[in-house]
Amino acid sequence: MIHPLAYIHQDAKIGDNVVIEPFTTIDKDVVIGSGTWIGPNVSIFAGSRIGENCKVFPGAVIGAIPQDLKYQGEYTTAEIGNNTTIRECVTINKGTKASNKTVVGDNCLIMAYAHIAHDCYIGNHCILANVTTLAGHVNIQDYAIIGGLSAIHQFVTIGAHTMLSGGSLVGKDIPPFVKAARNPLAFAGINTIGLKRRGFTNEQIEVIQDVYRHLYLKGNNVTQALSYIEANIEATKDRDQILDFVRNSERGILRGYCADAEKED
Repeated sequence: MIHPLAYIHQDAKIGDNVVIEPFTTIDKDVVIGSGTWIGPNVSIFAGSRIGENCKVFPGAVIGAIPQDLKYQGEYTTAEIGNNTTIRECVTINKGTKASNKTVVGDNCLIMAYAHIAHDCYIGNHCILANVTTLAGHVNIQDYAIIGGLSAIHQFVTIGAHTMLSGGSLVGKDIPPFVKAARNPLAFAGINTIGLKRRGFTNEQIEVIQDVYRHLYLKGNNVTQALSYIEANIEATKDRDQILDFVRNSERGILRGYCADAEKED
């Protein structure tokens, strides 16, 4: 299962039924779970942890040192969960002393030429389309879908079940369950189709829509909207998830749609 033209360090831990194609380099202190396929010309550096039944396509580089001047050679890791696909020429850097690791969860699809920088956290079931670029310390929650050629500013958080259009320039946090589009990037409604596919009921979706109607469409500022929502919309798990996200946002949340701004562009 390991091609004779691949280089595997003697200290690497390779699981059962792993396939490693020619001209791939696997460094010391690497763990690869059972059933994973590593394509040709892949570089996997020390501190990398790859789960079971993953696929890593040609040219990918996993666990290289961060492109960050504060990194001083400290021991950190790059960790990838189970059943995740890493397509061609993806780069995933290990962490710095800030959090000690970069994490990509289970069942993710990271498409070609995407870059995941140091100390990022990608949840489960996420899709990063081609040439998505993440700066350091980005947090992407479960089931988020990021359109191709998008660029995510450092320390941004993207909420669960969101969908971002291709070419998005993301400088603010994106709350859960929404679609984001246009230029400049703005709220573009609820990710209704995605939510239905994942088993959300019509009642749940109506609550989510009602929350965002007051957050983005009623002319209130964020503080006023949060107070109204908490006082007038019945508490549910989804409502509270949105409120907690907005209250804990350090960069501020995605702007609402502004027709005048679009005309100016």
